[in-house]
Amino acid sequence: MPNPRKKIILNEILFWKQNKLLPDQYCDFLMTLYSEGNELELEEEVSYKKAVKAKEKRNNNIFLISISIIIILLVLGLFMTTEFVWLIVLFVGIIALVLMLSAFTFAKKHGLIAPVLQIAAALLIFALSVKISLEYFANNTVVLFSLLISNCVIWLITGLKLKLLYFTLSGSLGLVILIGYQFLY
Repeated sequence: MPNPRKKIILNEILFWKQNKLLPDQYCDFLMTLYSEGNELELEEEVSYKKAVKAKEKRNNNIFLISISIIIILLVLGLFMTTEFVWLIVLFVGIIALVLMLSAFTFAKKHGLIAPVLQIAAALLIFALSVKISLEYFANNTVVLFSLLISNCVIWLITGLKLKLLYFTLSGSLGLVILIGYQFLY
């Protein structure tokens, strides 16, 4: 088969792969078959891969920035609201639950997004604990310390179970700081 015909066939297979007309394994097999086992770097394939990576990176950055802004707004709204506190607490709790479930979903596909979602959910739950303590148990520091210690224990257990260093460290440091504060004051 002459070289131009091979290139046309290989570009067609690449088109199928890019547009998901055939499974990736089939396209890889056909590309290996028609390239006779040689590693072919087609110009279209190289530019396509670069474009896909750039688009994914841009989408990840936009997603991370928007999640950060949403978390900041939720925490500010949580502590600035004085009426309908239970409604805000319920809403923030649901958002924290959605973030946790999304983190497990994204953990397999996206390496950077899952930790951000996990940290965001942990911070929302932490803020919820503090808000509930301040709102419903205003003069009871035992409840506040109990909730803070339970948050740190949850972070520590999560970090150890899932082998997440940032949760293990934050849970450990939080417990040390809380216990040290209790002994000093």
